[in-house]
Amino acid sequence: MPIFTAPDGTELAYHLKGAGDPLVVLPGGPMQASRYLGDLGGLAAHRQLVLLDLRGAGDSAVPVDPATYRCDRLVDDVEALRVQLGLERMDVLAHSAGGSLAMLYAARYPERVRRLVLVTANPWALGTAAPPEDRLAAALLRKDEPWFPAAFPAFEAWLNGAPDYDPAIAPFFYGRWDQAAEEHHARGDEEFNDEAADVYGSSGAYDPPATHTALSRLPAPVLVLAGELDGAPRPDLARRTADVFPHAELAVQPGAAHYPWLDDPEWFVRRVAAFLDGSGTPALPTAE
Repeated sequence: MPIFTAPDGTELAYHLKGAGDPLVVLPGGPMQASRYLGDLGGLAAHRQLVLLDLRGAGDSAVPVDPATYRCDRLVDDVEALRVQLGLERMDVLAHSAGGSLAMLYAARYPERVRRLVLVTANPWALGTAAPPEDRLAAALLRKDEPWFPAAFPAFEAWLNGAPDYDPAIAPFFYGRWDQAAEEHHARGDEEFNDEAADVYGSSGAYDPPATHTALSRLPAPVLVLAGELDGAPRPDLARRTADVFPHAELAVQPGAAHYPWLDDPEWFVRRVAAFLDGSGTPALPTAE
């Protein structure tokens, strides 16, 4: 497990999977250990995944100053990783909350990003977030699922601010609620730094107008990938995110929710690998 040192002296870890050109991967959560990403459905067969454990998560050290968990402060860690890897420019893939970190990095270091993939990314850095009605509309798409009657009341309570997370709502985040999804969700409790997650998007983390302006000039190609069944973001919110970039394309994965590499690994890998290789859009079914 490689270790490098952040500018403030915090020791950070990353994990390598696969071979080929490096793809730096920023996890979501926020502040979840990168192990939940696995090999991204087999994407490691096409690229060497460089899975960063953010400070205080996974195998990375806890910083002296908890304020450095804030999303804009983490940009320095991503840049330090690029330097550690010896890359002039790098391909970056970010999932969920990690999408805002990737956007802040691209805004500050546009010349360092070769290609950017935003997977079911929450666009907090742009001043937008999935409203409760989006989450509710996506949840109602699952009304014919056998688990829906038991899960939906808990989901409504969560949307209305229930103080505790109820595991009963987990199926809404997966396109297929099967054994693999259950096991993936069960491991989550061990992978989060809740203290860091509270700081991640705290006051001052984002400057949406400045970020929007910077990303509107980003020269790198961008792929915004949404799940057809995901509530945060729904495809329409993902489209609005893609519209911010001058060279972006939107892909909506059929039948997928918030973890599309689990829902249909073949679709996900083919679409992302084709984008990263610059070989155009593969012939795949789409919900766009």
